[in-house]
Amino acid sequence: MLHSPSSGNIGHIFVSAACFVIVVAGMRVASPILVPFLLSVFIAVVLSPALFWMRSVKIPLWLSLLIITFGLCLFGLLLSLLLGTSLNDFLQNLPAYQDKLKERTSSLLNLSASLGLDISQSVIAEYINPGMAIQMAANVFTRLSNVLTNVFFILLTAVFILIELTGLTSKVTMAMERPQKTLTFLDSFTNTVNRYLTIKTLVSLGTGLCIFVFLHVLGVDFPLLWGVLAFFLNYVPNIGSIIAALPPVLLAYIQLGGVSALITAFGFLVVNVVIGNLIEPRFMGQRLGLSTLVVFLSLVFWGWVLGPVGMLLSVPLTMIVKIALENNEDTRWMAILLGSGQES
Repeated sequence: MLHSPSSGNIGHIFVSAACFVIVVAGMRVASPILVPFLLSVFIAVVLSPALFWMRSVKIPLWLSLLIITFGLCLFGLLLSLLLGTSLNDFLQNLPAYQDKLKERTSSLLNLSASLGLDISQSVIAEYINPGMAIQMAANVFTRLSNVLTNVFFILLTAVFILIELTGLTSKVTMAMERPQKTLTFLDSFTNTVNRYLTIKTLVSLGTGLCIFVFLHVLGVDFPLLWGVLAFFLNYVPNIGSIIAALPPVLLAYIQLGGVSALITAFGFLVVNVVIGNLIEPRFMGQRLGLSTLVVFLSLVFWGWVLGPVGMLLSVPLTMIVKIALENNEDTRWMAILLGSGQES
């Protein structure tokens, strides 16, 4: 016998939906502050194993934080110098690349017409614009560089988060009457999140390095830019590798011709298949996967809420939500629905 839902349950659903909408609207309005803070949390979580290791070998907290901060500043300075020069040169050459791409596209259309394939250039220009991929990459780098202008705020916040992590256990113990259950949940949650972000960062770093070396050897302009783009977009499974490949493939086609563009596409395919399908699952485990639909929807959602940087952080943020749901018996079914349906 079917029972209609009670008015209390329906009211609860509407209140929850309203709260969700209000929170999302607030996040979108506060994105200029929220994005640097999320980057700080991301950096702090990735670096927390190094901090706890130094504490375990009796290195004082102040010295551990000093070492981490110095390393971060050195890495940020080197990356800014190298990436800033490449980005400026790329933006200056962008109009010339787009014009050259239009010329090559016109040549292809003329060739197809000589072979009896009548394709209207106006239709191609209206519905397909290959130059938009290069322009999109430029926009992503520009927005990312704008966010990184707050590098001092990001690093300072990350350091304060690391300080808080060292005293979190004692605070929870003092704040709650029965802290053991909360500590067990926090320990499981933080360990899983930390493991995911650390492995994903190392894998993404390996991907970006391989792409940089491959494009440098092939002779494609600005290999460092495309390596950095591959590093960031590797956090977005499946879709990210395709988006990261489009600009350098088009640039290889503009610079070196069709054969080099095919070689570039094949190189991206090999790197992503080897690292994404062989190396990463071995360390990560299939249990931490997300379904392709959830990846795409999270990309759209977080991109709408937080902008281009939100798209780069979309899968890590969704994975953190999934891990939190997974560590609670009442919400584990939601984590299963978000997952890829495969078990390690």
